[in-house]
Amino acid sequence: MILREASAQDLGFVHGLTSDLKNTPFMGDDDVTRLAAYLPDPACRLMILYGNNGPEGFALFREIGNASGRVELFRLALATAGAGKGAAFLTLLIDFAFTDLGAERLWLDASSENLRAQKVYARAGFTVEGQLRNHWYRPALGRCVDLIFYGMLRDEWVVLRA
Repeated sequence: MILREASAQDLGFVHGLTSDLKNTPFMGDDDVTRLAAYLPDPACRLMILYGNNGPEGFALFREIGNASGRVELFRLALATAGAGKGAAFLTLLIDFAFTDLGAERLWLDASSENLRAQKVYARAGFTVEGQLRNHWYRPALGRCVDLIFYGMLRDEWVVLRA
């Protein structure tokens, strides 16, 4: 598995994952036009997880170049959840953020109902930094859910990789 930058040809794949009914309770769904706007934006990086059989997942980084050094891992999904690739994918993304994007702090959030993501983030070394109760309205669910914030500092990443 490798990470590569997304191109316009990948937008259908990405949109297919964000609009998949198994993912909609846990992430927003940008249409292809909005996804295309991320490609030239220097503060964003849309990445594709590529395997032997083609694209297997995607991730979107935002806030690249922020003066504080923070980078947000805004959205990520695998084509086949539960196949044992989540931890390796997240490790690639974390390493990319600190190595290639120069992050000093990597952060992300998760729906309180996405227990699989919470377990993967904790195992990867992220720290729970807070929770906003009834914060995120999810049309797919017809209700608000809590949003849990996770973070990792460069120093923590260095220790994890040692």
